[in-house]
Amino acid sequence: MNSKKAFIQVIKENEGLIYKVAKVYTNSKEDEQDLYQEVVYQLWKSYGSFRNESKISTWMYRIALNTAIAQLNKEKKKGSYTPIDEALLNRPDTKDTLKEEQIEVLYAHIKKLSAVEKGIILLYLEGKTYDEIATITGFTPTNVGTRLGRIKQTIISQIN
Repeated sequence: MNSKKAFIQVIKENEGLIYKVAKVYTNSKEDEQDLYQEVVYQLWKSYGSFRNESKISTWMYRIALNTAIAQLNKEKKKGSYTPIDEALLNRPDTKDTLKEEQIEVLYAHIKKLSAVEKGIILLYLEGKTYDEIATITGFTPTNVGTRLGRIKQTIISQIN
């Protein structure tokens, strides 16, 4: 299988993680699509250097999170920011189930976290172990546990 076909297959198999990162780090559908495309572009640029020293999903998360944080920092420098409340108010009316509404509330609270905290909680919600999160983020597993505890407390305090 040639490199291009292999890359496309990897993206298809793991596109959910790219969408989740894009959703957490953006406030509009357009920005989400732009970030998705930027992540795929960065993955393509780096694909040839992937050494199979970790799972492909771990490598993809690392690039996706770094790309999202870089994009976020670029946006901050521009000074353009749309508050989350406005983004939620402008979404089309749909018949949401209770679970979908709860997920939206959770995402709204996650969006209030710092860039690093967003990445850690996203990986945790994906079912990654502390060791896997540590590998992706560069923190120690103990530090990941400590940070997750603080993140959970922050989200709980926002809800209450």
